[in-house]
Amino acid sequence: MSSVCIDGFNLAMAKGSGIATYSRNLLSAFSDCGIDGQVLYGPPGNDSRKISEVTLADAERPLAKVRKFDRFKRTLLSQQGRTAFPIIPSDKVIWSSRGGGRPEAGCFWAAGDLFHYAHRCFQAYGRVTPVSFVGEADQVPDAVQWTATLPLYAPKKINVYTIHDLIPLRLPHSTMEDKQKYKLLCDEISKRADHIAVVSETTKRDVVELLGVSPDRITTTYQSVTIPKEIVERSASEVALEIEGVFDLGWKDYFLYFGAIEPKKNVGRIVEAFLASGVDRPLVIVGGRAWLEEGEVALLDQVQRDGTPAGKRIRRYEYMPYRLLVSLIRGARATLFPSLYEGFGLPVLESMLLETAVLTSTAGSLPEVAGESALMVDPYDVPAITKGIQALAFDDDLVADLVARGRARATLFTPEAHANRVRGMYERLGVLKV
Repeated sequence: MSSVCIDGFNLAMAKGSGIATYSRNLLSAFSDCGIDGQVLYGPPGNDSRKISEVTLADAERPLAKVRKFDRFKRTLLSQQGRTAFPIIPSDKVIWSSRGGGRPEAGCFWAAGDLFHYAHRCFQAYGRVTPVSFVGEADQVPDAVQWTATLPLYAPKKINVYTIHDLIPLRLPHSTMEDKQKYKLLCDEISKRADHIAVVSETTKRDVVELLGVSPDRITTTYQSVTIPKEIVERSASEVALEIEGVFDLGWKDYFLYFGAIEPKKNVGRIVEAFLASGVDRPLVIVGGRAWLEEGEVALLDQVQRDGTPAGKRIRRYEYMPYRLLVSLIRGARATLFPSLYEGFGLPVLESMLLETAVLTSTAGSLPEVAGESALMVDPYDVPAITKGIQALAFDDDLVADLVARGRARATLFTPEAHANRVRGMYERLGVLKV
C-alpha cells in the first residue's frame, strides 16, 4: 500500500483550526483512496528518539526553556536537516476529543521542536529545513503532503504542498506576516514542490498569477465537511431545547457568525450592518481573538460598554465546543459570512450542509463555493449587507429557498467527491497505480 505523510502542525493545536479540519479530512480521503495516511509531529523535545505517543497527545505542551546559545545552534543546524522517527499508534493513550481525538493514521513520526526551529531557521537564514524519515522500509512514506506553507521538505520524496490562499499577498493590510519573508517562502515552495494542491479555483488562479506556477502543476481538490452522525442526526426538537436551555435562543430566531475575529472576516461591517438593520432577532458571534482584531470589534465593544439596547442584541463567545457550535449553526435563521476574501470558506459549506441559510460575499472563492445557493453581497457595502440581513429576517420564503438550494449545493463537496479528487492527484503523481 502506498503511504503519504502529512504534517501535524495544525493537528497538534488543542482547539484545532480550519487547517486542522482540512488535515483530518485529508487523512479520511487517504483511507478512502487506499493510501496509508501518516502524520509528522514536532512536539517539544531535544531527543526525538525519546518522544512517545503520550507526548503527541499532550496538546500544546510548552517548549522547554533553552539557553540562548543552544537556541541559536539549533536554529542554525536546522538548515542541515532533521530526522523523524516512527511512533506506532496504540489503543493505550486517550487523545483529547476537543482536538478531534487521535488522527486517522497508521503511523506517526516525530522530530522534536521541528516546526518551531524550521520557522526560526527560515526567518533567520531564508533556508527551508529538510526532513528525513528513519524507520523500517514499510514505514517510510512514499510522499509528504504539507498542509500549509511550511518551510520544510522531504528529500528524495514526492513533496505536495497545499496552498489554501495567498491572502497576505492579495490583502496585505489584513495580516501580520512579514510579507517579504512570506513571498520568499511561497517562491521556495513553488520551486521545490512536485505538485501543489489548492482548495478552490480562486486560489489556483492566485497561485498562477502571483507565484508564476504552471497550471499543470496544480490540482484543485476543494474541501469537504464531515460531521459525526451522532451529532448531525439529532432531532430538531432536541437541538431547539438545547439552544434554548444553554443560550436562551429560539429555533431559527437568531443570526450567527462563526470564525476568527480578524480583518478579512469583515466582522466590523457585520456588526455595523446588523445594528443598522433594526431587526429584533439577536446576532451571535462565535470567534476567538486573532490578529488585528481591535478594529473589527471596536463598535461592538463600545455599544456593549454603553449598555445600549442595540448592544444587548449582540452576543459574543470566544470559544464554543464543537457539539454546541453545530447546534448553534443548525438553530440559526442564517449564517452571516460576508468575508473580504477566502481560499474556500468552510462556514458557508458547513451551514448549507446543516440546512441553514447563508449570506456571504462576492469576493474570493465564496461565489465558487456558494453558487446560487446563498444571498450574495458586496463585502465592502454596509448598506447592502444591512438589506440582506433585513431580507433574511422578514422573508420566510427566501430563507426556505436558500436552505433548499444550500442542501443541494453541499452535495458537490462531499467527502466522497473530495477523496476522488485526491485520488486523481496521487494517480497523476504515480503514488497510486491507476
